[in-house]
Amino acid sequence: MSYINFLRQYVGHEPILTAGVCLFIFNDKKQILMQLRTDYKQWGFPGGSMELGERFEDVAKRELKEETNLNVIDLKLVQVLSGKETYREYPNGDKLYDITAVFVVTKYSGNLKINDDESKELAWFSIDNIPSNITSHTRNYLEKYGDILEKSLSVYSDNVV
Repeated sequence: MSYINFLRQYVGHEPILTAGVCLFIFNDKKQILMQLRTDYKQWGFPGGSMELGERFEDVAKRELKEETNLNVIDLKLVQVLSGKETYREYPNGDKLYDITAVFVVTKYSGNLKINDDESKELAWFSIDNIPSNITSHTRNYLEKYGDILEKSLSVYSDNVV
């Protein structure tokens, strides 16, 4: 049982504080990987919540493998998001505020495939042409921290030889 599911037994749908990661994975064409989520039925970026004892880097590696079948070779921290802008409510009514470490992955190995039940589809998009059907918290992050994608692309460019 995950730590969050354990907490939910006691607090129900009330807001909790969580920690997790958001992953911006770029391919060699400077396209970013997005997942069509099964819970929201909207697009978002791969990522997930921290379990007890994990470091943000551990979460990033685990979540990337779980959701996309890819293995991290190179991981760069771009920004840590926190505060009221990180509030979200899941379709099942769970509420939370998240401390989110945003990482860029420019080097990875493995074959891209849906590896769990959280994704309906995985696809690459130009950052200038991401889907309009994105989760509310993804939209909120991009509106409140719009420079994240530009910072991420800058990290990408710095890592490509």
